[in-house]
Amino acid sequence: MTRTVEDEHGYDVVVIGAGPVGENVVDRVRAGGLTAAIVESELIGGECSYWACMPSKALLRPAIARSDARKVAGLRESVYGPLDAMEVFTHRDDVVGHWKDDGQVDWLDSIGVRVLRGHGRLLGPRRVEVTSPEGERHVLTARHAVVLCTGTRALLPELPGLPGAHPWTSREATSADRVPERLVVVGGGVVGVEMATAWQALGAKVTLLVRGGGLLPRMEPFLGEHVAAALVTRGADVRTGAAVSAVVRDGGTGPVTVVLEGGDHVEGDEVLFATGRRPRTEDIGLETVGLTPGSWLDVDDSLRVTGTDWLYAVGDVNHRALMTHQGKYQARIAGAAIAARAHGDDSLDAGRWGAHAATADHDAVPQVVFSDPEAASVGLTLAEAERAGHRVRAVDLDMRQVAGAGLYAQGYRGHARMVVDLEREVVLGAAFVGPGIGELLHSATVAVVGEVPIARLWHAVPAYPTLSEAWLRLLEAYRG
Repeated sequence: MTRTVEDEHGYDVVVIGAGPVGENVVDRVRAGGLTAAIVESELIGGECSYWACMPSKALLRPAIARSDARKVAGLRESVYGPLDAMEVFTHRDDVVGHWKDDGQVDWLDSIGVRVLRGHGRLLGPRRVEVTSPEGERHVLTARHAVVLCTGTRALLPELPGLPGAHPWTSREATSADRVPERLVVVGGGVVGVEMATAWQALGAKVTLLVRGGGLLPRMEPFLGEHVAAALVTRGADVRTGAAVSAVVRDGGTGPVTVVLEGGDHVEGDEVLFATGRRPRTEDIGLETVGLTPGSWLDVDDSLRVTGTDWLYAVGDVNHRALMTHQGKYQARIAGAAIAARAHGDDSLDAGRWGAHAATADHDAVPQVVFSDPEAASVGLTLAEAERAGHRVRAVDLDMRQVAGAGLYAQGYRGHARMVVDLEREVVLGAAFVGPGIGELLHSATVAVVGEVPIARLWHAVPAYPTLSEAWLRLLEAYRG
């Protein structure tokens, strides 16, 4: 029999979704002196901790380290054997805490946040129903705000035969404990590229099918070109303009056949569909507050849902920037805004780059793709800057002109680009591709966020001989 428990005093803030975004929201509102409860239907720590960021990087790190070592004189002969896949999987399992969330729960307890396990859904303004796995039903009230941090799940296309083929999504790709002999990856975005890199290094024969004309289509085109060339060099079959029309797998087990438009087909032992994400909003009670179930949620720059004064949507669910670090940034902004409003402060610092405005979502989203070579970007691409009406100039650099690149790896191949606003002489965007390049990204992010004038960047001296000398070479090229 289901038992309903109405919390007598309620909470200042109720958060649905206890991934990194939800955890950061409750941390910030607690720091602002508010009480909070958080609801989670799966593991505390969410997608990133158990099925995305952390396990994927645990799979990728050995692949990239081995690749780098093979480019170092005196070391390459020591690392030409295969990766120990079982040892990699064991390390991955350690990184994700063997899919147990005790440590995350202990941390929430330590900051005074009540944790409720179960499915959370809105019952109307400022009210949340939580149904536990045992069927017990709690109704929570929120004095100031309800925050939706429910994230996204993999989006599978509607294709003949796909449901019965039991395809991998990102979850299966990061948690599998055996290496398929042949892996077909559908999708050329971040998940497709990273998982193609990881599983190829672990020993799978990878075929990467991309509907469009290249990999990583939301970044500068040269990034995807470098990554594709490297995958092909290592033996992957990368096909662009390859649209899937059907999937065949008799009985849901054994080999799988991926049928392409035009009649060609590819066979594999597993198929991974990395074809986008959809919001986890289909059953969280949006209809009780006049919103559409299953939709992305529109928000202002303080992350408050349009048309409400109490509901916030933070992280992937608002479709602003689908990355964990950006969601955590939004959580910090939203938490500060909720606390300020709760304490009666109506004069929020909500202007551009203000304390209560997630401006970086528009102007300075950093992203590293942990492929081999790494690809990284922040801010606007050249095409985006031109479409936005800026008068810009792109400055390009072959990374072989940087002394530190030759020391990092023999035969180093990479490229960098800086997009400069010619009116204000500030950096609007930057992109890099090459081994170890991800560590250059934060300096680029600081330059973009800080709108640091080129004249001042000239005085930011990079240490010699590091990869960061790319900045000096870019500035020299800009100044002529």
